[in-house]
Amino acid sequence: MKYSLIPSVLALSITLSFQASSAATTVTIGTVNNADMILMQQLSEEFERSHPDIDLKWVVLEENTLRQRLTTDIATKGGQFDVATIGLYETGIWGARGWLMPFQSLPADYAVDDILPAVRDGLSVDGKLYALPFYAESSMTYYRTDLFEQAGLSMPEQPTWEQIRDFAKALHKPEREQYGICLRGKAGWGENMALVSTLANAFGARWFDERWRPEFTGSEWTGAINFYVDLLKNYGPPGASTNGFNENLALFNSGKCALWVDSTVAGSFVTDGNQSKVSGNVGFALAPKQVTDKGTSWLWAWSLAIPVTSDAKDAATEFVTWATSKDYGRLVAEKAGIAAMPPGTRQSTYALESYMRAAPFAQKTLESLNRANPNDATFKPVPYTGIQVVSIPEFQSIATQVGKLVSGALTGQMSVDQAMKSAQSLTEREMKRAAYYK
Repeated sequence: MKYSLIPSVLALSITLSFQASSAATTVTIGTVNNADMILMQQLSEEFERSHPDIDLKWVVLEENTLRQRLTTDIATKGGQFDVATIGLYETGIWGARGWLMPFQSLPADYAVDDILPAVRDGLSVDGKLYALPFYAESSMTYYRTDLFEQAGLSMPEQPTWEQIRDFAKALHKPEREQYGICLRGKAGWGENMALVSTLANAFGARWFDERWRPEFTGSEWTGAINFYVDLLKNYGPPGASTNGFNENLALFNSGKCALWVDSTVAGSFVTDGNQSKVSGNVGFALAPKQVTDKGTSWLWAWSLAIPVTSDAKDAATEFVTWATSKDYGRLVAEKAGIAAMPPGTRQSTYALESYMRAAPFAQKTLESLNRANPNDATFKPVPYTGIQVVSIPEFQSIATQVGKLVSGALTGQMSVDQAMKSAQSLTEREMKRAAYYK
């Protein structure tokens, strides 16, 4: 009798083995709730159809929340994510610490050399790529050409911030829900401080002097923040302190912003008639300068990286390679229109005449990216690299706290002088604690 069970036992063993080998590998992706990422999630059905052995699980979060979750998870080796959506700042620091898997054996048709050099270099440590760029961005000025024409105004190729203020004053009609300017006010090192840092650069400010000492109580920073606060209080929309990229994009597309200085990635959204009421009346200029044009356009790349704690590295690599490939760009063009192709990453995109014709923002995007230089981004010399960020581990914590203080000055909870004094003291404390100086 015991021998008659052997075929059944063998059959059960074979069945379980087959089921285990054919079970799909789950890849958990942490990403930001930007429109390009949401489109990636929608189009990922194509990937799953061609990769039935991979099951994608999405965690889509608001920008500040995503950064907190990812930073905590990777620093504690939590292993919750197989793919992390991060930027140039995190990639350099996390790659150097060994927290990310390097991409060393990409297929030839991926064409690594096609990635714009500034983006590729920014995602590399010691010559190794630690993240692949989904889209890259600089910053530029968006303005309503119809409102400018009606008011007899002319936008220069690169306005000064004072000119921006004058334009905003002339076009501010709050009784019509038409606001002179929209700018980021939501607190966060990657939210308000991305914009504020480039504005401060334009005013000649710097995060640290050559000895790593902060300068928030100096005339450059206080002048820049006073200008920013006055500009938004006088000519911005109500509740500006709660507005980040997505909120301002919605305001601009609904016709409520005459001017907007923000990410170049918004170009495809503000010119899309399905999303924007003002799509036919949008002009583009370089981000504003003031005493200098150094560091006035930021540099960022939302990129996909694989934490070393992932237990699905091969499947994650398959997905990341697909989502950042030239083939993915062609899929976007087919499904959403050629102007919606992920911007700022590949030279071949800007070599397409059809793309350049369909995307009126493309030339200014490329020009802004080419002007952005993290190695020469301040009026005075500095010991760090970075435009809107400082490439040191302590920056994320410091800039998060400074962003809250700037937001507090914007809401009137404190004066600009009080905010800058607090920013100075907390930054000095953090830098001493990190032993940059005694």
